[in-house]
Amino acid sequence: MKPNFAAMILGGTGQVGGAAVAELLAIPECREVVMVTRKPIAARSRVRNVVLDTGAADFAERTAALARETLNQGAVSAVSCVGVGSGSSRWSEEQLQRLEVGVVGAFARGCHDAGIAQFCLLSAVGSTARSRFRYVRIMGMKEDTVRNIGFTRLAIFRPGIIVGNAHTPVWLGWLGSLVPGSFGNIDQRILGRSIAAEIALHSREAGEVSRENAAMKKLAAQL
Repeated sequence: MKPNFAAMILGGTGQVGGAAVAELLAIPECREVVMVTRKPIAARSRVRNVVLDTGAADFAERTAALARETLNQGAVSAVSCVGVGSGSSRWSEEQLQRLEVGVVGAFARGCHDAGIAQFCLLSAVGSTARSRFRYVRIMGMKEDTVRNIGFTRLAIFRPGIIVGNAHTPVWLGWLGSLVPGSFGNIDQRILGRSIAAEIALHSREAGEVSRENAAMKKLAAQL
């Protein structure tokens, strides 16, 4: 495990993002979690909240400035846990792209331009920009956008049905328990722990890795 690292996270106030923040703070070697939000959040030990306008034209530049400042204190990894969840059906395709591709892409570019080498991206199982299904297609577009930025280490997390999540209906979790493999259930605490484990254990590695349910559970168990 690498000593004295920090994590910059976008989407840390959401369900999965909150789980990832909690798991990162449980690691003594994590000196700080920098949460980029649109509105102020309650103060917490070892959490630094930085409010940025994610829709501003200079969001990537402001992210880069924050990342450089944080890198001055030691190693930093970046995380995007942005996701609309069950409300995605009420969003237009343009709105979803603006968030999932535009905002996440700008955050990733800022982190990369500042010199952050490792990026963790929350996506979804089966994601591909060639899909006929809108949500899966946009998740694939998001993956391609971040992939093309050129991080030394890119870890993509593709969960199936996320249980323990306020956005997941009880009936869907029950259905997911009957579905084996990548499209079945994964607890959001395990998902959050796998993101924390990627940062703590694999930041010095290079290349891209995509993890679905089984791989995330295995990784989480290593922490």
